[in-house]
Amino acid sequence: MDEKLLQIEDRYDKLSARMEDPDTYGEPGLYASLAKERKDLEPVVEAWRAVKRLRADMAGAEDMLSEADPELQALAREELDAAREALPAAELALKTLLLPRDPNDDKNVIVEIRGGVGGEESALFAASLYRMYSMYAESRGWTVSIANISETDLGGIKEISFVIEGQGAYSRFKFESGVHRVQRVPETETQGRVHTSTVTVAVLPEADETEYALDMNDVRIDVFRSSGAGGQKVNKTSSAIRVTHIPTGTVVECQDERSQYKNKDRALSILASRLAQAERDKKAAERADQRRSQVGTGMRNERIRTYNFPQGRVTDHRIGLTVYRIDAVMNGDLDEIIDALVTADQAERLRQEDQT
Repeated sequence: MDEKLLQIEDRYDKLSARMEDPDTYGEPGLYASLAKERKDLEPVVEAWRAVKRLRADMAGAEDMLSEADPELQALAREELDAAREALPAAELALKTLLLPRDPNDDKNVIVEIRGGVGGEESALFAASLYRMYSMYAESRGWTVSIANISETDLGGIKEISFVIEGQGAYSRFKFESGVHRVQRVPETETQGRVHTSTVTVAVLPEADETEYALDMNDVRIDVFRSSGAGGQKVNKTSSAIRVTHIPTGTVVECQDERSQYKNKDRALSILASRLAQAERDKKAAERADQRRSQVGTGMRNERIRTYNFPQGRVTDHRIGLTVYRIDAVMNGDLDEIIDALVTADQAERLRQEDQT
């Protein structure tokens, strides 16, 4: 491990020296490439150097313990105890940084929300989740664009597909896939009874051209007029696009853009992302650590998270986390939950690394 880290540190130093070379400034593309690689290595190098400093402090303190001066010995014991206490956390931070990165983490993300159990209340909560995710994305400076939406007369959403564009979007949203359960008194409830409904969320990294190349001979493209709830928001021109992947029967509709060409490009991108995810799921199922599908069937007992409005709490059942600030969460304040999920994922991967 130490030898590998020394190689990483050496590479980091060489990149730094090369970036300071005047000749490098004359090649903007090269400089940008070097800067990106150096930035990627920097967290590991800094963590490694912190570990080395603590180890050096311990070695120095142990040498001082042989001194005859009682005051120096006392100081050495203090330094040794402090370094010993700090070293495990520093080594864990370093080990965590060395875990293999998800190659999709930096990609844009496609989020699909569908109503599950609960009728109109489910559709209303789907709209609330879309608002929550949009506000979270905007707080991070990411852009949100709707690809397709089917609304209800009361302002709910039967289903919606939208794209979040921004560095690291998938790394923050990838744990949102699954069934979300809501417990609250619906606006349409006259007797104040709490209802339970579910909404399904699927999260896909946006596929790039090198990851999944569509064979257009396998794709059927249909053009139709956009439509909305109760016949509202109907475009006079046929700009909506439906693309069908004939071999798998996968269908994607895109009708948010007024431009037929933009809708077509977006629909093909989502189709490629769905097919790429299907390939990833197939490969995952072939491994020993088979995992279930992201979405499930939308039944109440397949939940990953519960939003209980009467009690003001949000509970993520995968990690046993409960936060009592549901209003803030629904307004897009998701970092506490997402950070906890990221930490739990890292801990599980570290545990698996230790077992191998």
